[in-house]
Amino acid sequence: ARRPSRGRPRSGAGMAFDVVAVLCGAAILAPGLWVMSELQEPFRTAAGYRAAIGLLGFVMSYTLIPTIAKYTLKANMFGKDLGKRFIPAMRDTPVPEALGIVPAIGFLCCIICAQWAFAKDDLEMMVTFNSALISVCFMVLLGFMDDVLDLPWRAKLALPLVATFPLLCTYSGSTSIVVPKPLRVLLYSAGSNTLTPVGQLLDALVVVDIEAQGAILELGPFYLAYMCCMAIFCTNAINIYAGINGLEAGQSFVIGCFIMLYCALQLSLDSEDHHHYMFALTLILPFVGNTLGLLAYNWYPSTVFVGDTFCYFAGMTFAVVGIHGHFTKPLWLFFLPQLANFFYSIPQLFKLVPCPRHRLPRVDEASGLMVPSGFECKAGQY
Repeated sequence: ARRPSRGRPRSGAGMAFDVVAVLCGAAILAPGLWVMSELQEPFRTAAGYRAAIGLLGFVMSYTLIPTIAKYTLKANMFGKDLGKRFIPAMRDTPVPEALGIVPAIGFLCCIICAQWAFAKDDLEMMVTFNSALISVCFMVLLGFMDDVLDLPWRAKLALPLVATFPLLCTYSGSTSIVVPKPLRVLLYSAGSNTLTPVGQLLDALVVVDIEAQGAILELGPFYLAYMCCMAIFCTNAINIYAGINGLEAGQSFVIGCFIMLYCALQLSLDSEDHHHYMFALTLILPFVGNTLGLLAYNWYPSTVFVGDTFCYFAGMTFAVVGIHGHFTKPLWLFFLPQLANFFYSIPQLFKLVPCPRHRLPRVDEASGLMVPSGFECKAGQY
């Protein structure tokens, strides 16, 4: 079996493309690292230790992927890159599948090390670490099962719900939301100091805070249900935004870097929830490191495929970070491209129109360029 390598001969244009990609990756990663380097003590030292664990994760993934790829090839877990079918030197090359298992295991090892280093004397933090590990490990198992057994979509929607239960059992944050100012007049009448009819109707389901003049809604179990839905969305959003070399690992790397920057900025503001943001950094730095190790092989021209293992692992990691970091609402900002892709995909996801498998872009043989996938239909049918 051929060892996956980044050493394949490249044209001048290809090497220039690689240089641009490396510079872009460094530009995305650098702001978060710079903000962490400017933190006040003890945050700077704590963030430095976590960054070192993230670097360890990068080394683990980058080193182990070629070795594990040989075993997946021996097990006939490989595919052909449909995006290179018209490139003679690449079209028949078997590409090892499910290599997302390597950064996933590397991440779990890093978090276990972090748990031993930072939480061995803190029972509450130990429980939080364990719930995160259980949820992520569950989704890694689901993803690898999907790569091997090709699970139906109903299982992919139901099982992430089960994976969120350890998170919800240990969630200690607020279950209330702040109502935007323009909408508060719909819930509370300042003149009569009472709830409006809409506010009274809503108060029958949740608690509208009259003392806050309708500014706060206590959602209770509905907030927990919202977090379940968010976890299901995150795990599947990475999975449906795929099909091009480096897209799954690339988008996850970018999201991870922005989460790292957000947490570092919150720590620089000396937030009251600093321990939640530090825990989020503890998770996201090893994730970024391991993902970068995978991206080195999955970038075009990809020598490994990440598989559903990585997609579910990445999505659940983001959900865990958002829930235990107590910033589930800002997390949506980092998923704007995935949200746009989801809404754009609704007609196909709900079978309103035919859905080509993975909606993989088609390669035009004449030009050698990728064009959008499509399906046959009658004139005026859609």
